Amino acid sequence: MKKILNIAWKDTKVRFAVRTELLFFLVLPLLFTFLLAGGIPIGGEVETRIPLLLVNDDGTALAAQLKDALKASVSLEVNIQSRENALTKFDEEEAPALVIIPEGYEASLLSGSPVKLEFHKAPEDTDADAAEQAVLAALNKASRSLAVASASLSERERIEAFQSQSDRVAYFTQSLEIAEALFEETPDRVDVVVPEVSGSDAGGELDGAAHASSGQLITWVFIPLLGTSGMLAHERTVGTLRRLLTTPTKKATFLLGTITGQLGQAIVQMFLLLLFAIFVMGVNWDRDPGTLVVMLLAFAFSSVAFGVMLGAFVKTEGQATNISIAAGMAMALLGGCWYPKELFPEAAQVVTKFFPTGWAMQGMTDIVIRGQGLVEVLPAIGVLLGFAVVFFTIGVWRFRYE
Repeated sequence: MKKILNIAWKDTKVRFAVRTELLFFLVLPLLFTFLLAGGIPIGGEVETRIPLLLVNDDGTALAAQLKDALKASVSLEVNIQSRENALTKFDEEEAPALVIIPEGYEASLLSGSPVKLEFHKAPEDTDADAAEQAVLAALNKASRSLAVASASLSERERIEAFQSQSDRVAYFTQSLEIAEALFEETPDRVDVVVPEVSGSDAGGELDGAAHASSGQLITWVFIPLLGTSGMLAHERTVGTLRRLLTTPTKKATFLLGTITGQLGQAIVQMFLLLLFAIFVMGVNWDRDPGTLVVMLLAFAFSSVAFGVMLGAFVKTEGQATNISIAAGMAMALLGGCWYPKELFPEAAQVVTKFFPTGWAMQGMTDIVIRGQGLVEVLPAIGVLLGFAVVFFTIGVWRFRYE
């Protein structure tokens, strides 16, 4: 056991003899995790509503009604401004859209005359297009009472002419008030029922901070563990392994020492990345520590086993390094570590099942986002351990000491 620990410590000192190794061990993983999560804690609120500049040149009750309908939109963040300020802000691109309620808006509606609202939107801007649709929806809601009042007015005029214009306006106003009252009392035709969420499904929505934490941890731990192949190739090249054959040290002792060193470094790195995610980004990694530890160990074993297998085939340290980085990046991408695999085409989602990174990402997502326990993530853990057995078997079988 002492020999195994000595070999592990020797490999650790060799790796961190170059100070820049800390950049890849901790600094870059933390930086990428923070940036890909948007730099916002998981509990922070992100404003997703589209800014809309609104000018109310009429100031009447019907203009206020339209203003309230716009402010009630879940898609719009209405900012009421004077005409001059609104036009200036729009020109300076502080908002993608601008609505102006013209003077005489209510008077025209009460007289039955059409009214044109001024709508300005930024060209080739998807937010501006979305704002336009939201404005049209608000107009439709605000104008439904007007449509009913107008229809009532037309029917009244068909039956009997009004004595004066004031009588006509009074009738229209009364019809409008009745229509608004009836619409207020109208029950919703569609009831939205949200089922209760079980504990295993709670928090199932996509969370950027949690996904970034999981994906970057897997990426930055997986590649160095694949780099075990480079260490084995280096030892073979400089003749260390040949000299071991002349000592009492067994081959299995050397391999266990190398694997132990790599696993120990990976465990420390994962622990530091998890602490950063918990205390800085607010990711709920401490939801089920036991299950998380088992998942991370299974992922680490499968990754270092992959490195041992790769070390049995490569010839030089440089070749091992290049293959480790290229293969690690590709598997991280295809495993859903950088982008949620739900965004992939259906065929690409199947490909994730062939990589340890895909199963590790699935298991960690189940733990931190879906709140699942050991029983639910056992399939992912089992597959990772299966990968480890296969990779270790091939690696030890094909391993060359000279």
